[in-house]
Amino acid sequence: MRVVITDLNLLPLRDELEALVPQDELVWLPDDLLDALKTADVLVGPSFTQEMADAAPGLRLVQVAGAGTDRVQATGVPVANTYHHEDSIAEYIVWALIALRRELPQADAALRQNRWRSPVYDAALPQPQTLSSARVGFLGFGHIGRATWRVLQAFGAQAQAVTASGKADGVSWAGDTSQLPRLLEESNVLVVSAPLTEATRGIIGAAELSKLGADGVLVNVARGPLVQEQALYDALRNHSIRGAALDVWYSYPTDGDQAQPAEAPFGDLDNVLLTPHLSGITRQTFRGRIHDIAANLTALAEGNELRNLVRL
Repeated sequence: MRVVITDLNLLPLRDELEALVPQDELVWLPDDLLDALKTADVLVGPSFTQEMADAAPGLRLVQVAGAGTDRVQATGVPVANTYHHEDSIAEYIVWALIALRRELPQADAALRQNRWRSPVYDAALPQPQTLSSARVGFLGFGHIGRATWRVLQAFGAQAQAVTASGKADGVSWAGDTSQLPRLLEESNVLVVSAPLTEATRGIIGAAELSKLGADGVLVNVARGPLVQEQALYDALRNHSIRGAALDVWYSYPTDGDQAQPAEAPFGDLDNVLLTPHLSGITRQTFRGRIHDIAANLTALAEGNELRNLVRL
């Protein structure tokens, strides 16, 4: 089979992927994508447009090397995704919660100016609390939520969840989105890991953030637009919530590595951790993904069932 690969994240594992599917012809990052697609059986990449579909009459599979398929248009070609990012993202979430709840970025910045920002030297500062006092509300409880909860349990945290189905195993309670106000009122941490849909777009706004409260911390590892941009900025600026870790954004680079991630100046705030959608980007994540990709290429060639097919 002829497989066209457009995902740059797979390039560091090129030799490993080629060793897994030696029978296939892998075409890496072609200069003329539309021309390469004319004879392609499979596209491995993050996006698929109607123009690409028109150029690829023999295409049998679009394989996304990640979870998100929001850049793939429904064209009648089967689409599959892959995960393996949940452990890496769980690690990121735990790091973010410890840093924000103990205000470690502020302490770091202060000591660079020779100020010892600690309750030991400033009695006005409250003593921070460990994760054992965290009441974690999960908005979405899929791969990421479950992996994060497995880790947080070791710290003695407590959790509840709101999901589309209203179901989540192993937490104190679970409900559907009608229970979101309760979730926020009973949580001092909100982990946003739900998919972006028309139902979830903007689901967290000013009213929801006010329920999270002044001691609340938000971590968004899903998609930026689940949380209303201006409402979040205002809550952070006014200290209506304690802090936020934002790994997903409202705009992204279209060429190169330069782009303003949001219209609001989040970078001016000292109570927010800003990261460029890297929480799941580890070697372990992509090693797991290439094994899924290789398994689907083999299954397609042999006429067997594909894994992780997505209904767009």
